[in-house]
Amino acid sequence: QVQFVESGGGLVQPGGSLRLSCTASGSAFRFYVMGWYRQVPGKQRELVASSTFGSGTIYADSVKGRFTISRDNAKNTMYLQMNSLKPEDTGVYYCNRAVGAQRDWGQGTQVTVSL
Repeated sequence: QVQFVESGGGLVQPGGSLRLSCTASGSAFRFYVMGWYRQVPGKQRELVASSTFGSGTIYADSVKGRFTISRDNAKNTMYLQMNSLKPEDTGVYYCNRAVGAQRDWGQGTQVTVSL
């Protein structure tokens, strides 16, 4: 069973940057279309970025032009570079499959954008 561990979150001022990491166990990671999700209290978890097969990427309109998703299959790791952060980017960020049956959710990593 693949497990995901997210890291890299923190407190940052508006306009700042953070780089999130998602490390997966097991050898199936390279075959997954993976995504970064964001959850805010009282709202459903939303997909903000996904890494498709090959080098394709898809972004939610709210983060397009500011976030960049990437992955290193040799390291079983996916990244989310977040620039020009806004207070509305605040939330807990998770990684999981973006296509197909999702695996168990990790603990996520908290991102707080505030003065």
